[in-house]
Amino acid sequence: MVISCSAHCGKNAVLKRPKTGDALCKECFFWAFETEIHNTIIGASLFKRGTRVAVAASGGKDSTVLAYVLKLLNKRHDYGLNLVLLSVDEGITGYRDDSLETVKQNRDDYEMPLKILSYEELYGWTMDAIVKQIGRKNNCTFCGVFRRQALDRGASLLGVDCMATGHNADDIAETVLMNILRGDIARLQRCTDIITACEGSIPRCKPLKYTYEKEIVMYAYFKRLHYFSTECVFAPNAYRGHARAFLKDLEKIRPTAIIDIIHSGEGLSVREGVNLPERGTCSQCGFISSQKICKACVLLEGLNRGLPRLGIGKTSKANLVLQTPSKKNLKTIVDF
Repeated sequence: MVISCSAHCGKNAVLKRPKTGDALCKECFFWAFETEIHNTIIGASLFKRGTRVAVAASGGKDSTVLAYVLKLLNKRHDYGLNLVLLSVDEGITGYRDDSLETVKQNRDDYEMPLKILSYEELYGWTMDAIVKQIGRKNNCTFCGVFRRQALDRGASLLGVDCMATGHNADDIAETVLMNILRGDIARLQRCTDIITACEGSIPRCKPLKYTYEKEIVMYAYFKRLHYFSTECVFAPNAYRGHARAFLKDLEKIRPTAIIDIIHSGEGLSVREGVNLPERGTCSQCGFISSQKICKACVLLEGLNRGLPRLGIGKTSKANLVLQTPSKKNLKTIVDF
């Protein structure tokens, strides 16, 4: 059965938008997809003319589409942006080494400068080496913490004004659910912000905040964009995977569940009298932290001391260990 495009352009529809249910032809889908992102950028005042923007690029669908669309909209609407690509090599054999080849292809296709930083050069460790020490139960904690700081370090080296990440609507809804389940009030307050920053740090923004993952995949497919689709070899054990599975089940029943969760997260507030940790800078590395010593430094110190589980658990216990120079005394403080 032939279905006409809901935009009344006279063409036949080739897809049904997961977000709205509209049947659209390719051209009308492209227009709707790109216009929504443009409206997000303008509505939230994400960029100013002359801004130097680092696009966090992993080679996956989200960052590839983000880089492509930002370049397209920058030209179409004359944003006046200076776009560069920033990638992090975590050191995961059979995954990141392959995806970085895709990033290099994006660099050539979109004619954007590319900077690649590695965990090994920044921290002296690769994720392969970390997993050998910690195992696969808490490895995503190390990768997430190190990656966030590595992007900050890269943005600082590039001298950019802000960093655009490929977080989509599904990612943000998952994060809302995870923070609710963990009772993490501080992160729950921040996770739906379209711009995140604190004094002295380079702000991050999420142009794809309201863009569904399924539509990103459809856009990349119809545009024939080159992206890397293999899942990280260590990801199956990640806690986020459970939130993702739950969200997908909700979406099957109610497609608007993703946006509804985001809007709920935006409306959540902390009752008066509850003290939230203030974000400052780490006393050791100088990057963002809500503690005197940031999580990245705690995790790294544990690895270097041969105590990889040091940063897993309560911060107070880790700080006590960091103040204890004797390895013999460490074992009396922490149960390894």
